[in-house]
Amino acid sequence: MSTPQPKPRWLDPRPSTYLSRITSSHYFQRFVHSLRPRLSWRYVTFSTLGLYVLYCFITWQPFFSSRLPSYSGPHDVGAIDLEIPLPKPKRISDTTLKENGKFAFEVESVLFTVYYPSVKGVKSNVALHPWVPKPMGLTAEGYARAAGVNNFLIRPIFTFALWLFVGSIKIPAQVDVPLLEDTSKFPVMVFSHGAVSSRTDYTHYLGELASRGHVIAAIEHRDGSCPGTLVQIKGEKDRPVFLLKQKDLVSEPPMNDTILKKEQLAVRTEEILQTIRVLQDINAGKGSEIFTSSSRREGKTLDAWSNRLDFNHLTINGHSYGATGALQALKTANTTSTNPAIGGIALDPGKSSGQLNTEIPVPLLVVHSNSWSSTHSIFFGRPHFDTVADLVRGVRDKVGAAWFLTSVGTAHPSVTDAPLLQPLLLNFATGATADVRKALGEYVKVTLDFLDYTKTSKKDGVLDEAVTHEEYGKWVSEEREKSYPKEYAKYWEVHVAPLNQK
Repeated sequence: MSTPQPKPRWLDPRPSTYLSRITSSHYFQRFVHSLRPRLSWRYVTFSTLGLYVLYCFITWQPFFSSRLPSYSGPHDVGAIDLEIPLPKPKRISDTTLKENGKFAFEVESVLFTVYYPSVKGVKSNVALHPWVPKPMGLTAEGYARAAGVNNFLIRPIFTFALWLFVGSIKIPAQVDVPLLEDTSKFPVMVFSHGAVSSRTDYTHYLGELASRGHVIAAIEHRDGSCPGTLVQIKGEKDRPVFLLKQKDLVSEPPMNDTILKKEQLAVRTEEILQTIRVLQDINAGKGSEIFTSSSRREGKTLDAWSNRLDFNHLTINGHSYGATGALQALKTANTTSTNPAIGGIALDPGKSSGQLNTEIPVPLLVVHSNSWSSTHSIFFGRPHFDTVADLVRGVRDKVGAAWFLTSVGTAHPSVTDAPLLQPLLLNFATGATADVRKALGEYVKVTLDFLDYTKTSKKDGVLDEAVTHEEYGKWVSEEREKSYPKEYAKYWEVHVAPLNQK
């Protein structure tokens, strides 16, 4: 009888291990099964989403949004946040906040970001500015208030949504780097944002101007039109200022829309003038004092800005509510040392932000987006478009130079950063048809043409063209349609222009 041969070891079952127990478990097998490629819509959707998230992590790309592009001008761009207290707080009115009885419209400090041409190739030693200022929950609460759903359940949802969509967006301007070394002075612009907006909503438009040799101060208004902003003064407790509605305020006579807009515009005018004052102090050699007094810890090189700003070429610019505010501030333009502005720009002046000031003693450029001109709106008893056209004609007849244009194919947000971050969504929501970057580039170009005109009195580009459309969408004549250069007709309608133009 033969002796049985020993069984080879490789025929024996492997000893059970922790890993083998996991991989042989029912749940692990189901997980592996779930990873097998299938063409179900759930599998395709979640696989695509997973790959997109992985791509964003690898490339540091923000979720569901595009990065802000770099600036295209010949100069690098720097950015400095400054918040400077007024020598003495200025109370605009006796209106108080219903929630705490404190004065609602008292200017204690001015907060603005300065965009400027910087020394080539110098990188910041600190992090770039976030597109949504910190704390993000402050802005989220402002949006919740605007939507009428401000409560402890909704606020975290709004904050998470902001973080998810734009929380990682950075403004591509180097923070607190030296001003460009140049023998010439830089023209200055003060910019006023629209309602439910802030100083960071227009960074690309303003940065493009800075990259071409201009110094821009983008103000953050504390008039109750910004979603949420934090008043920070050294030695004092930080104070949040949120979006305000009539029901939030107590006044005598009782608050209404007319009173609210009047008081908010007065706050904006004061903040514009105070911003000019701070910039004048910097130019006068007080950069170190400004840096020391600012609560934002930026501006360490401001001493080198002495005598570098050209206040003989100061302009005031604004969008929407900010355009209405700019027009208001221009009432005293070039008449006092506190307001040496020699020109103004109004982008989509407001349709619900109070009366438009018509007493403007300096050249003026008004630009409507396509949606602003095409949408018929009654404004204090007459069409808004007609009101603006008459305003510009009045300025033209008084000072000789004023323009009213429509940017073809654009929408109200086209000059903001929003279309750059979400081009498809914004075009779908607003009906804009123009290429996002090209449209914004045209805004930059016409702004530069106007700024050059204020320096040289020379008209370039579309500003050298005669009227094409006295009414929106309607040519003044077939002859004018034929003579108007195609490169301008694609982007601009001219409603009001200086007299005796070709």
